[in-house]
Formats: sequence, structure tokens, C-alpha cells
Amino acid sequence: VQLQASGGGLVQAGDSLRLSCAASVRAFDRYAVGWFRQAPGKEREFVAAISRSSNKDYGDSVKGRFTISRDNAKKMVFLQMNSLKPEDTAVYYCAGRSTILPYPLGTVPSEYNVWGQGTLVTASS
Repeated sequence: VQLQASGGGLVQAGDSLRLSCAASVRAFDRYAVGWFRQAPGKEREFVAAISRSSNKDYGDSVKGRFTISRDNAKKMVFLQMNSLKPEDTAVYYCAGRSTILPYPLGTVPSEYNVWGQGTLVTASS
């Protein structure tokens, strides 16, 4: 199983970006996927997660601004980021976990066993 995150870049505060996470796995619909981010000198932070059944959860700092979605046919998960702030600047990682039940998410990095390589998002003031 491999995950490939893309879509990062340099934007102005207030702008939008959409990150993509592409999976190379046969049964992608059995995976919950999460987005985490890590800024320099800080711990990895939960951003958003989506379950097999498309239940969603968000970190408090991004609620109302970010939206996670998935397209099982394309084996992709997206993170739409609106109203970006300088404090959103970080390397963003997508992560996957295979779940037997359809609703579990995962908001802690240790709950995931597959990680992508990360994509850098920089929101300048």
C-alpha cells in the first residue's frame, strides 16, 4: 500500500488550496484516511479524517475552513482548504488504516499504519 500526497504550494493568507491523496491499494474502500500536518519544531497535528462510510472529523483549528472528501472509484481523498492562515503553514501528510468496521476514523498518528511522503503548504501573511 502506498499513499501519494500532492497539491501543496505557496499562497496568500485567505486563499484556498486542495490537497490530494492518491492510494495504490486494491481495496481502498476498506481504508479510513486521515490528514495530519507538522510545522517546524512542532508535533504532528491531526487535521481531518474520513472513514470508510464517509464519517468525517476535523481538528478544532480547521473546523469550518477545511473539508475532507473521498472518491473510492479513483482511490483518492481530498482536503479542500479555504481561508488559509499563516498558522496553517506545515507539511501535510495523508495516512491510511484498514478497518473492519465502516465507521472508525482515527485522530492520532499511531492509529495509522500507512503514510504518504508529505506536501508543503505555505500561507504567507
